[in-house]
Amino acid sequence: MPRFILRIWLDDRPGALGAVASRIGSVRGDLVGIEILERGAGRVIDELIVDLPSLELVDLMVREVQEVDGVDVENIGLEPRPERDPRLDPILSVASAIEQDTLKGVVSELCRRVSNDFMAKWCAIYNISESTVIDSYGERPLDGWLRAYIDGVLGGQAGSSGVDIDNQPSDLALTLLRNSGLVLILGRNGRPFRDLERMQLDAIGRISDVKLALFVEAG
Repeated sequence: MPRFILRIWLDDRPGALGAVASRIGSVRGDLVGIEILERGAGRVIDELIVDLPSLELVDLMVREVQEVDGVDVENIGLEPRPERDPRLDPILSVASAIEQDTLKGVVSELCRRVSNDFMAKWCAIYNISESTVIDSYGERPLDGWLRAYIDGVLGGQAGSSGVDIDNQPSDLALTLLRNSGLVLILGRNGRPFRDLERMQLDAIGRISDVKLALFVEAG
């Protein structure tokens, strides 16, 4: 049975999500997962994981969901990894990364797994002091573009505890690993990074930074 990721905007009111679930059920869809990605100004962005009996029902499901008052569909796509668990996978990924015994091992594992967890097109880990990419995964932009972008976002924040997400385009997510002097950045097309995802990425960076800083201090 095909599994889909459905992102919707809906009014933050009682019964709105239940109405959406009812519409999904009306086309024989099975709602198997719900994640609240962002909330504010009376609106909520939810990511729904839906199993459908066939691909032919996708358009019908979208039309049904859009019939609910106050609901807009941001995007829908086929889940490339039906076994993916967005609640657990980031924890397993950071655990796997910090179990590595070398700096190269940590950054490589971190970059690969985080890219898959967030379904990013690419991931890069950038060394601030050396102004260079030390690891990457996927089809990332050129070094010069990354250098200019990271410098522009960080500005004078290299010694601070975080990055202002308002300074980032919706298709990029960046977190500063300040103790090790590294930056973790992700990019993807068609699915904006939302507040919950950015907070998850920041938490992954903070945990990984503890191990990475040890390698940096050791030289």
